[in-house]
Amino acid sequence: MIVIAHLSDLHIDSGQRSTERAKAVMDHLEGLPYDLDAVLVTGDIADHALPAEYERARRLLTSRHPVMVCPGNHDERTAFRQHLLGLPGSTAPVNQVRHTAGAVIALCDSSVPGKDEGHLEDGTLAWLESVLAQAPPGVPVLVGFHHPPAALNTPFVDGIRQFGTERLGALVERHPDLTAFLCGHAHTPAATTFAGRPLLVAPGVVSTLRLPWEHRAHAEDHVHLDQPPALAFHVLDDGGRLTTHYRWIDA
Repeated sequence: MIVIAHLSDLHIDSGQRSTERAKAVMDHLEGLPYDLDAVLVTGDIADHALPAEYERARRLLTSRHPVMVCPGNHDERTAFRQHLLGLPGSTAPVNQVRHTAGAVIALCDSSVPGKDEGHLEDGTLAWLESVLAQAPPGVPVLVGFHHPPAALNTPFVDGIRQFGTERLGALVERHPDLTAFLCGHAHTPAATTFAGRPLLVAPGVVSTLRLPWEHRAHAEDHVHLDQPPALAFHVLDDGGRLTTHYRWIDA
């Protein structure tokens, strides 16, 4: 059995609130009696893409569990690499892959510099195609990024979701072991499908989105700040069946 923790949208800034909420989630993971196969953080790690925010996030995300990260629309690739990952600066997409004993996890950079909506660059799609082609036959592959590639019936988020997704959908037809898509950005736990595969959305750590029927149109209160931080646990059993659990954490 493979167990993966999935968190998103930390929005670490100079204040204590975002830090305390992220710390509560990471403390929960550190206190687990078993080691996780991976902890995925799908974007918007820093709120303003400042070096100090990434350095704070790097300390918060230090874990005994393997941690994988990808950028969101609030992140900036050069600072992300330098101050979060400790790598030379570059404006190229930040893509990561991890091979576990029974699965492959690929995190893609869906950020578009200077914009809030998402898009997978040709180079990222080529990289993902290579990861899928090299995965052992029959081994599940989980693909993650920040922006959902499908509408979630939340207008605030749907207007800045991932676009140009027909190319991503075509990968599914060529690679049947692509098991599910994982993302963040929406600040709400959600489950739908994309290209015939599960699309599982992690809740926000820093805040929770109010759904359209939970607030008046054009109101400014589309975000809950008083809801607890949350995360998802994705479980792959020995038969390759995927189950997702959502967990709220006292902060």
